[in-house]
Amino acid sequence: MCFDHDSRPPIAPIAGGALDGSLVTLSADDGNQVAAFRARPATPSGSGVVILPDVRGLHPYYEELALRFAEHGLDAVAIDWFGRTAGAAARSGDFEYLPHVERTTWGGISADIAAAVGHLRADDVTSVSTIGFCMGGRMSFLAATLGLDLAAVIGLYGTLMGPWRNDAPAPVDVVGSFASPVLGMFGGADPGIPAEHVAAFEAALATAGVAHRIVTYPGAPHSFFDRKAADFAAESAAAWDEILGFLAGRSATPR
Repeated sequence: MCFDHDSRPPIAPIAGGALDGSLVTLSADDGNQVAAFRARPATPSGSGVVILPDVRGLHPYYEELALRFAEHGLDAVAIDWFGRTAGAAARSGDFEYLPHVERTTWGGISADIAAAVGHLRADDVTSVSTIGFCMGGRMSFLAATLGLDLAAVIGLYGTLMGPWRNDAPAPVDVVGSFASPVLGMFGGADPGIPAEHVAAFEAALATAGVAHRIVTYPGAPHSFFDRKAADFAAESAAAWDEILGFLAGRSATPR
């Protein structure tokens, strides 16, 4: 698990920046019903972001993150992973997510990401990016292979090499099919994503000619981007600046 259940993103709210946020249900091409949280900015920029969660699926952490993006003018939608096996209804905090994680497929996840991208574009969001955390970080990198014309793909501590709990490929193996710029952020003290994996990913991106920025925060653990991780507040603040700056460089013309 990336975060404790009471974790929240380490970003201070901006009064008046978000117009509203609400739970919605999206429909994927295969008929799956995707639980999601939609946040709208008070002053839309024409840019938006699809938020891909960790193994818990849609969680208050990601709902709050969607609002923080909206406060910066970005339409945002955070999605769930488990509509095919657990339905789209709200779940309690003791939901046993791991059996459902192991029943996900890359095909299903791809359809759900496409549904979220389409949802934003239907609201005249012309520049759409993805951002993911842990499981979602890996899936966000892989979204660059889906032909969705994404402005950017951003991953925080997404695994890069080897098999995973489902059939999603390793990002380092498919960078030749990436069609979007990449921002990857990692903790230097994350034992699950060692420095050699990060270096191999960066080298593969360079060889494939994919625009990218890779940032490692020395001493930071896995899932450092957390309000509760007070010892890594500076790293969290730096990561948020990286995210906003990377998205701003690929933003749409304000509408």
